[in-house]
Amino acid sequence: MAQLSLFEGGSQVLLDDASGRIVLTPELIDRATAQAWFDQLHDGIAWKSGRRLMYEREVDVPRLRAHFRADDPQLPPALRSAHAIVSASVGAPFDSIGLNLYRDQHDSVAPHNDKLDDLVQGQPIAVLSLGATRRMSIRAKRPPRRVLHVDLESGSLILMSWDTQLHYDHAIAKQRTPVEPRISLAFRVRGANAIPAPDPRAGPVTR
Repeated sequence: MAQLSLFEGGSQVLLDDASGRIVLTPELIDRATAQAWFDQLHDGIAWKSGRRLMYEREVDVPRLRAHFRADDPQLPPALRSAHAIVSASVGAPFDSIGLNLYRDQHDSVAPHNDKLDDLVQGQPIAVLSLGATRRMSIRAKRPPRRVLHVDLESGSLILMSWDTQLHYDHAIAKQRTPVEPRISLAFRVRGANAIPAPDPRAGPVTR
């Protein structure tokens, strides 16, 4: 595991070399605010389930999902506040917010990297955690197989540079012991690939 180094604000540099940069900020959002945002989003979002092909059969995606464009006029207040804080902290023009709801220990996301064709090159990906602590595993795709295990607490932000997606996969594994729900907010810069903003005259949009 890489040696952690600290700089202003208590942030931890987990990786900083030719393969990219990963920085963890454990308490970007205070616990009370993080809990308030979690409650608002958990109960107020039209979460969607999904299906995917795995080993030649269709299975349920083991988590619930939602997506918003940052300039959506119907953006929930919690997302509007989170977007403002994360964008200011990172200094990136995030225009896309992807949400995942991990309902319990059975929900997970398999090892993957973000699809770079959908993202503006050079712009980072920031993930804000709300709710229960879950462990993210970040693994190098090629030898030496460096592995980082990062416990993402409520209010923490992990920032991954665009380049890391070329060299590392990241995952949230299932757990054997019970765990409360967690919501992740993934901030990205998609540019022209961002979903269209809804027409406010068309009424509420369900995602």
